[in-house]
Amino acid sequence: MKAVIQRVKGSSVSVDGKIIGRIGKGMLVLLGVAKGDAEHNVEDLVAKVAQLRMFEDEHGKMNLSAKECQAEFLVVSQFTLLANCDKGRRPSFDVAAAPEQAKVLYELFISKLRGHNFKVETGQFAAMMDVSLVNDGPVTFVLDG
Repeated sequence: MKAVIQRVKGSSVSVDGKIIGRIGKGMLVLLGVAKGDAEHNVEDLVAKVAQLRMFEDEHGKMNLSAKECQAEFLVVSQFTLLANCDKGRRPSFDVAAAPEQAKVLYELFISKLRGHNFKVETGQFAAMMDVSLVNDGPVTFVLDG
């Protein structure tokens, strides 16, 4: 499981020109699910994301977690995070989970994040989406779960 997390001042996701998810200050989470990922991977990654101190305190130091600053989340599935570009010019997605498995774990990730009492908006699994964001910093982290 891999996540690219961007601290944002605001973010939204649209499908067919219609906004289906929008947040203010918080995190845009692009989430990829790999073959072999399981519920414990989801739990580990949710814990990392929820507790990651990536928001600035009153001294300008990245010292606050999402919970401490009431951050919101926009979670968007993105299987291309699992691409292997080592050979040739065409990415291989051999390590990406099958869509059926990926959707179950993607939805579990969202559910467990909501279980921490965060506002969580989402994209639409397996849809072509337009994602907009105002990156705050920019601050971006890549996490493996």
